[in-house]
Amino acid sequence: MLLIYTHKITSRFSYVMRHIFTRILGIDVVFTTKVEDFIKHTGPKITYTKQPLQNEFFVRSNDLLFEQGINDLDIRIADWNGTPCFFNAGEKSSIPFDIFSASFYLLSRYEEYLPHVKDEHGRFSPKDSVAYQNKFLKSPVVDIWAYMLLEELKKRFADIDYKKQQYKYTSIIDVTTSHCYAYRGLVRGISGLFLDAVYFKFKRIFQRISVWFNSKKDPYDNFDFLIALHKKYKVHSMFFFQFASYSTYDKNVSTNNNKFKYLIKSIADYSLVSLGASYSSFNDVELLKKEKKALSAVINRPVEYSRMRYNRVVIPDSYRNLVEAEFTDDYTMGYTSEIGFRAGTCTSFYFYDIPLEIQQPIKLHPFAIHDYALLDMNKKEEIELKMDEIRHIVKKVNGTFVTIFSNELLGSSLRVNWKNVYANLLKKSNV
Repeated sequence: MLLIYTHKITSRFSYVMRHIFTRILGIDVVFTTKVEDFIKHTGPKITYTKQPLQNEFFVRSNDLLFEQGINDLDIRIADWNGTPCFFNAGEKSSIPFDIFSASFYLLSRYEEYLPHVKDEHGRFSPKDSVAYQNKFLKSPVVDIWAYMLLEELKKRFADIDYKKQQYKYTSIIDVTTSHCYAYRGLVRGISGLFLDAVYFKFKRIFQRISVWFNSKKDPYDNFDFLIALHKKYKVHSMFFFQFASYSTYDKNVSTNNNKFKYLIKSIADYSLVSLGASYSSFNDVELLKKEKKALSAVINRPVEYSRMRYNRVVIPDSYRNLVEAEFTDDYTMGYTSEIGFRAGTCTSFYFYDIPLEIQQPIKLHPFAIHDYALLDMNKKEEIELKMDEIRHIVKKVNGTFVTIFSNELLGSSLRVNWKNVYANLLKKSNV
């Protein structure tokens, strides 16, 4: 057991301590504000305040964990043995920065509360993040810091008990368009054919007609391939189906189509199926609940996990809506266009609601790679090298490597063979 002394125990303090010590390092931790209890304790202990009590392991605190609300913070990047860090702690501190405040800043998405310009879908841009601007977006620094802290603690407390987490891989398949041509209804089918003709897309016209007359399989219908691949490599997989009415950004097969429902049920026999929330439900909790209930009725089991369309997350509103809709877990914490770790971690964590100063009951599972972030790469070797780099980083800190691919991209023929890229990823990722 590790004892941490501080002058004030706040919700922020408890939240970040439990993420670093309990979830990442597997260390039992307790807190105290009583000096006499700290002095009497003979096991591993840390002081987290402005001044050390004696010659103990001391981390000089920033004010962040003892404040409320949002303030304009001065972020200056320093270096801790080759790893970027911020919130300098001074010479007396056993480590050179306030690891706990820095971790809270990233995990809480503090910077997303600050004024910023949103993109066309209302999203926070990765280019506005401190991680992107200081070139550490591709590093799960919170986990790296935690293991570096553990090494420092082991120098002082050789008998400290800890239990490292095990590396895991999770493959997420986004199904926002289950079929390119099939099951899409007469009106949508004829309209699509007309547009293909207008823009001289003769290859699509041929494919469309071939699928209609069952002489060719729909290019997006690669679900048998995916299930077989997941079984072969014993991969933990999740399919997020959009189950919503047609709109400008929601163009999946109709929820009334029985063949579409059968597809979802058949996938649910082999893998976890949950909700890819529609674009339209972004600010509509009642619609979100309706989609959740409808999908649950199809698979005959509770739907507890979510992903937001286009990774649209507005802090804190999106997660409050998911909590109200009774989701327990979300897989939207990441960037569509950039590889890396939006919250600085590859370990699942609970959402901290800063305006309410509480930990919300929804667990966030950060993803590292979205397939659309790979589209600018023209060579299969370049794509696989980039994915290998991220996987190795996650393995070093015993984190969870989460990737997101869509059946659309896997069924396309854009420059590279995406099925082959995905198969090679699975082959390596559980090794």
